[in-house]
Amino acid sequence: MQKDSKIYIAGHRGLVGSALERCLRAKGYANLVMRSHAELDLTDQAAVATFFAQEKPDYVLLAAAKVGGIHANNTYPAEFIQQNLAIQTNVIHEAWRNDVQRLLFLGSSCIYPKDCPQPIKEDYLLTSPLEPTNRSYALAKIAGVEMCHAYNRQYGTKYMAAMPTNLYGPNDNYDLNNSHVLPALIRKMHEAKQGGAREVVVWGTGMPKREFLYSDDMADACLYLLEQPEAKLKSLFNDEKPPLVNVGCGEDLTIRELAELVKGVVGFKGELAFDTSKPDGTMRKLMDVSRMAELGWRAHISLRDGVAMAYQSYLTTRA
Repeated sequence: MQKDSKIYIAGHRGLVGSALERCLRAKGYANLVMRSHAELDLTDQAAVATFFAQEKPDYVLLAAAKVGGIHANNTYPAEFIQQNLAIQTNVIHEAWRNDVQRLLFLGSSCIYPKDCPQPIKEDYLLTSPLEPTNRSYALAKIAGVEMCHAYNRQYGTKYMAAMPTNLYGPNDNYDLNNSHVLPALIRKMHEAKQGGAREVVVWGTGMPKREFLYSDDMADACLYLLEQPEAKLKSLFNDEKPPLVNVGCGEDLTIRELAELVKGVVGFKGELAFDTSKPDGTMRKLMDVSRMAELGWRAHISLRDGVAMAYQSYLTTRA
């Protein structure tokens, strides 16, 4: 990938897309193409076709998606499957029609079975049932992985699918009805501290274990994949297996431990209470990141440092 290559970031205003933009600009890539949702509705097939025909990007980072936590996924399953299928179908197909050199499709660790062995290897995809609370979203993302594989097999494209673990960082969603656990905890702890509350309520038992990756680490991994010569990525480009690679830090902790960590970073002095009437979701989701390690990449931002940076970003956006 050359410094003047035209790179389209789909979803540049979100948590993932904004991290990709920061990482690309920091490494000297300036020929970036971006459109807001108001400028380009990626669920509109005709609009996406016109955009690609006019812009002709060399590389595509597909980070646009409808995302949310357990509550949002469980409440709006039709929207999660319809919108995500439409976005990725339109973008991947037009990338092929317009000779994009490489495309990187961003998914989620929730594509893997609910009760698969830990840590989760890429080979565990489609080996047993999914977590029911986010099945619609997961199936849409699985379809995106298969679409990349199918186009590679049939058309000789070089499309990859990166499955990040739970992400957090600047431009995260802090809406308590739709956010993921880490940003929700940051907001709850901050508001409790500001309001002098005696306790913060955490959903579930606190027993599930989760892995977290700072968004800029994820972006660095994605750029690393795009920059590698084809010979180094030959394990991803074969007819037998999808071009799938996990992106994470390879370490996890319980939700209770996470809540205690966030509590310390934010400076909340009260107690934690766990609402066991709320769902836990999958009990553990630790990614096997050996494939990325073999390619030469590892995460470098610690969880405590990342949470501290995320909290400062949260305070800035509220100012």
